[in-house]
Amino acid sequence: MIASISTVGVRPNAATMFSSQRRMQSVPAALQKTGAQSKVARAPVPRGASPLTYASGEYTSPDQPARFAEHKRTNNIRVMDIDQVYDPSSLKGKRVMVTGANRGIGLNLCVELNSIGARVIAVCRQSSKELDALNVEQIVEGIDQMITSTMQKLVDEVKEPVDVLVNNAGYFYEPLETIESLNFEEQMKQIDICAVGPLRVTGAVYNAGLLKSGSKVAMITSQGGSITWRDVQNPTGHDYGHHMSKAAANMAGKLVSQELKDKGIVVSMLHPGFNKTDMTAKYADIWEVEGAVDPCTGAKRVVHEIGRMSLEDTGKFINCEDGLLIPW
Repeated sequence: MIASISTVGVRPNAATMFSSQRRMQSVPAALQKTGAQSKVARAPVPRGASPLTYASGEYTSPDQPARFAEHKRTNNIRVMDIDQVYDPSSLKGKRVMVTGANRGIGLNLCVELNSIGARVIAVCRQSSKELDALNVEQIVEGIDQMITSTMQKLVDEVKEPVDVLVNNAGYFYEPLETIESLNFEEQMKQIDICAVGPLRVTGAVYNAGLLKSGSKVAMITSQGGSITWRDVQNPTGHDYGHHMSKAAANMAGKLVSQELKDKGIVVSMLHPGFNKTDMTAKYADIWEVEGAVDPCTGAKRVVHEIGRMSLEDTGKFINCEDGLLIPW
């Protein structure tokens, strides 16, 4: 299965102020179209982060070029050098299942998790030589999250409970989709893989008794699923299937988080950031201005956020670039 990727921003203005209170429930003033600076008191800045002079407390900025430029200007260590704040220690020795593990972000997650001592269960349709070379604890092939019947094969082979499930597998339709070039078959495929697929996997793993109290489910989605941000990142529309599928994935993750909270299981929606992969190669001309990173760095950002997941924050939509919230 193809690894999930992020969409990239367009250009207009919008901004947010950095605050450690990223997970408050209230809608920030900056999202109310007032244009005025928020009067919310600044909370202490998290370890390794530089304060930003943006307008809203806990939300990250939708304008990706401006966001990255501000991170560079303020030398935001969390964004510019994740190694200085990176803490994967809580995942050492944990059983971590990663879907879409044979390439892209999924493969790099397996590399990173393996290197820190996690017990990796790599799930994919077909392994790759790069995945085979990692010598992870287990590779489960033949799993297609569009095909419900393969879920039984997955749980039969995994057998023992997992501490973390990373729903990373996804699909991206590369041609630009406009009102004049709608591809309904591709739209349904993206929704099936990116939204229904993680639900199939999570449901199968939970119902087989493989997710216990204290476990975590990381839904790798995308900032492209934020409806609020379309006015900034896609002011002229386009790419219907991609954005609909990611919005649906976020909704599925939110609902799962509500249902599993009382079971002691944490669920977070994680935007992995803009990563330099084969699937984003058509955007190579804007990689640098929008802060795209090598997938090994992107994997560390995701692993760092997985380590921070808690029941207090379950059901949140988080940008792994800076650790702030993304609005729905």
